[in-house]
Amino acid sequence: MFSTPGPSSVDSTSWSETPPLHNNDAGPSNLPPTHFLSQPRPEAEAGPPEGVVDTTTLAAHDFDVDPRTGFMPPQPPLARLPCEWEAWEVALDDAISQKLCLGSTPDLDEASRNLSERWREGVRKISILPTSELKASEVMLRRAHLVLAWLMHFYINTLPPASSIVIPKPISIPLLQVSSWLALPPLLTYSDDVLYNWRYLKPPHPLSTGPFPTPAPDNLACVTTFTSTPSESHFYLTSARIELHGVRALALMKATMDEAFVRDALALRRIAAYLHALARLVGGVLTDELLRMREGCAPDVFYHQIRPWFKGEDSMPGARRWVFEGVGDEAVVRAHGECMRAPPKDLSGPSAGQSALVHALNIFLGVNVYAAHARGKSGEGGDGSVSGSGEGVSAGGGGEMSAGDLMIRMQRYMPRHHRAFLRHLSANPRPLRALVQEESSNMDLVEAYNAAVTALKTFRDAHIRIVTLYIVGPSRRVDAGRKVDAAAAAVGKGHASLSKGKIISTEEDQEKGTGGTKFITFLKNVRDVTANSVVSQG
Repeated sequence: MFSTPGPSSVDSTSWSETPPLHNNDAGPSNLPPTHFLSQPRPEAEAGPPEGVVDTTTLAAHDFDVDPRTGFMPPQPPLARLPCEWEAWEVALDDAISQKLCLGSTPDLDEASRNLSERWREGVRKISILPTSELKASEVMLRRAHLVLAWLMHFYINTLPPASSIVIPKPISIPLLQVSSWLALPPLLTYSDDVLYNWRYLKPPHPLSTGPFPTPAPDNLACVTTFTSTPSESHFYLTSARIELHGVRALALMKATMDEAFVRDALALRRIAAYLHALARLVGGVLTDELLRMREGCAPDVFYHQIRPWFKGEDSMPGARRWVFEGVGDEAVVRAHGECMRAPPKDLSGPSAGQSALVHALNIFLGVNVYAAHARGKSGEGGDGSVSGSGEGVSAGGGGEMSAGDLMIRMQRYMPRHHRAFLRHLSANPRPLRALVQEESSNMDLVEAYNAAVTALKTFRDAHIRIVTLYIVGPSRRVDAGRKVDAAAAAVGKGHASLSKGKIISTEEDQEKGTGGTKFITFLKNVRDVTANSVVSQG
């Protein structure tokens, strides 16, 4: 699935007590010497010996997981669709270059409102472009989804806040078609904002004839933004850098699973070393990268200018519903396919919860298994397929759902190959947590496993700090301002409730995330489940 960890993944001191490898270390003695299990297990730092087949990347294509870049594509995503779909690209260029304003902007002047309406009118006049030829290329489908989704969010969020939301056919029809072929919801997702929204900061020499260089975390630039602000670019690129650093985590997971297959004394020592390396990576490199969000993204700019653009239907102020024009019209269904028959249900905005990397860490460490066990003991049920705590949080689309159920829902917003990867990882016949529990008398192994789990908890602590800084804090400041305004108005009217200290907030106590969740409740629940997933020594 992915490559063996490189030299930087595990400290060389980790192997100081590892005995030299011999052929009889490899596996059962009754296997022929040519069988791959009878071949020497390679040192993680050196890779397979000369003449030994490296099988680490054979399944990468099935899951769209690259051994160099993980869930990110190994070369820059397609920057523009062919000329047949140029009208979409031009409309997106115009929206960005004209610096269209949010329709909810306080005291928005008439000139800005008219500019937005002229742009929306131009979108409504675009011909309904055929999409069938896009199916020949996954890369073109991804670009089409990105462009159409950005157009839709521009269209919706430049509307006056009290107007109904009707997405015109030139967007709704091709977006629903492309989304059905990609098995993605018809709106912006994490893959549109992060995975497929980058280019080289310093491109290779134009005369270079070699392959694309592997993207490095410090050589990325953002392609598409709503606001053209450095804060918005930094926001997306922080997640992209975490994805690239996360490649080492995937490699360590792969190496650990290989050793779990053998499960002798040498394998257990190696697993412990890999888990300590994973702990340093997650609790150090990934956590530090996440906290660097503060270096380039201003909290108030993010909350007031950036975040409103990519909210989903379930987070819209006033609970305004999105109407995809043409859906349910039998003539449109006959002309454009079954995707036009019923309105889409998954309409939450992009979220870090849609990152397959974080889900993979949950599944690999067995946090999801512990969560399911905890829910079962409390009588709350759950299938245990992803991390969750069992505590109810807002589902956005009505009702309450557990954090685990919500994480399952977030997987529906991932590229389908990445969902397949997570299913494959969940089906691992030798799960790590079960191995550690069965070997609980091995103090080194238990300590290493608990270090990795604790590192994931540290990463989640950092995420809570970021959410508090960028969403909860600004939301509370807005709410406090409204309370002051309400108090002043009440004083002017002699409102009787002031004598009892009763001022009703116009906002909920907790700000919802773009996915419709009450962010802090959700994140704390998942963090606490992670912390409780450590294994006791036997």
